[in-house]
Amino acid sequence: MLGVLRRKAACGASSSASVLGKSLHKIRPATPGVCSSLPEEIIHHPRGFVHARTFCHLPLVDCSTSLRPTRGVVANLPRDINMQIWSRSFCSNSEGDLVDAVVPHMGESITDGTLATFLKKPGERVEVDEPIAQVETDKVTVDIISPEAGVIQEFVAKEGDTVEPGTKIAVISKSGEGVVTHVAPSDEKSSEKAAPLPSPPAEEKKEKPKPKLETAPVIEKPKETSSPSKPSATEPQLPPKDRERRVPMTRLRKRVATRLKDSQNTFALLTTFNEVDMTNLMKLRSEYKDAFVEKHGVKLGLMSGFVKAAVSALQNQPIVNAVIDGEDIIYRDYIDISIAVGTPKGLVVPVLREAGRMNFAEVEKEINTLAKKATEGTISIDEMAGGTFTISNGGVYGSLLSTPIINPPQSAILGMHSIVNRPMVVGGNIVPRPMMYIALTYDHRLIDGREAVFFLRRIKDVVEDPRRLLLDV
Repeated sequence: MLGVLRRKAACGASSSASVLGKSLHKIRPATPGVCSSLPEEIIHHPRGFVHARTFCHLPLVDCSTSLRPTRGVVANLPRDINMQIWSRSFCSNSEGDLVDAVVPHMGESITDGTLATFLKKPGERVEVDEPIAQVETDKVTVDIISPEAGVIQEFVAKEGDTVEPGTKIAVISKSGEGVVTHVAPSDEKSSEKAAPLPSPPAEEKKEKPKPKLETAPVIEKPKETSSPSKPSATEPQLPPKDRERRVPMTRLRKRVATRLKDSQNTFALLTTFNEVDMTNLMKLRSEYKDAFVEKHGVKLGLMSGFVKAAVSALQNQPIVNAVIDGEDIIYRDYIDISIAVGTPKGLVVPVLREAGRMNFAEVEKEINTLAKKATEGTISIDEMAGGTFTISNGGVYGSLLSTPIINPPQSAILGMHSIVNRPMVVGGNIVPRPMMYIALTYDHRLIDGREAVFFLRRIKDVVEDPRRLLLDV
């Protein structure tokens, strides 16, 4: 036993100290003041050995400590988990060179995602915080960054796998050496080789059947084959036809479909319409667009006018800004307006925080920033969380009229549409006017038709005469 401790001390004094601290102890307290008291027996069971020695520690009063080895045989002792951790520290001294890239925390309500694509390849060099892969969730796309600078040794997961926060994605070598030969399972192999060297043949026979059970991952294979069969068992599969291709639905599209269907199943949806004469707002924009860009560095659009009009309407009709929660009604004393943005991956709804405190320039800047992030896929969960009211502008795509669906947990949504010159009667004369249809879809369980109509009338009055915002009339 002393010989074994000397060899371990040569590999690392600190490691051998930790081994002794984690070993099994069998302590018999000694009677103070008596030299011939009961001995303190320390039984140390190293991994992979059947035979061991028992050291008797005899504490003597006013005498130096002495160790008296006595021979003993300890058989069939259970292996401690701490012994496995101790054995790994001796099998590979280069483990500190490897770091793991894992899936980060993706948000409060997001538990998993789909590994969409790898941005790097094995053998390529990466820097600290450089994205190496992307995970697609039902709300946003999250980047997996490299925790250290080095060379990608291998990718553990595959594209299309469902991953959770903390899942290991890649192994990165900080020194860039041994990219192919240094593999993570080398710890188990080296520990197995180190254990049977001093052990007798009887102990080898006991250890041989155990690796056979550990190295046969029978449980993992059925999971891979059963995962694609789940949707086929629950969802109807159409027979294949010529000139058709089947593409799996993205997680974002699945989330949008689920939320919209839940909205129809939960809310009593009702839509009311009105039309707005856009002459004065468009004239205001054309007159001051150059001065607005020169001072604020952003173009003056129509969305800022509708956001300010919606804020005024929500202040006049606070029930539209409320929501049903169980048997209660929650009234919000703040206004966070969500702006629906269509992206190549699906619909996202970033939020303008405290829209009631913003001026026209701040609204335009925030909308441009959030829309750019949404299009690039870099928008975060916090920038889309919350929202008390939603504005959807289908007019940018040419929509003339539509009935938008409420974005839970809100109670109403305003739909904007395209501007079309139509003949209108103004002062007894028929003149062409740029007109826009607007629609308000609301939860009829909470909002009556009277409040909904008054809300749209306030939108119409403010947009047709923006001076009402200055006079608050």
